[in-house]
Amino acid sequence: MSIEGVEVTTFSGGTTRKAPRRRLRRLLLAAFTAQYTLIAIGVGLPLAATLHYIVTPQIVGKFQAVATALKR
Repeated sequence: MSIEGVEVTTFSGGTTRKAPRRRLRRLLLAAFTAQYTLIAIGVGLPLAATLHYIVTPQIVGKFQAVATALKR
């Protein structure tokens, strides 16, 4: 088909190289997301436990000591 002497070709749904790249990109994104999630859980839970059982009682004890001292 030509329009005003210019050849116009239509591209009919041929496979492109973008499909495997998109699939690979999805797989890599899923792998990195899973890795990040596991590391965040692995670091976050022990940190939260340390704060809850060790640091928090010390801080509460200091505040109670200060409150007691201020009452006197």
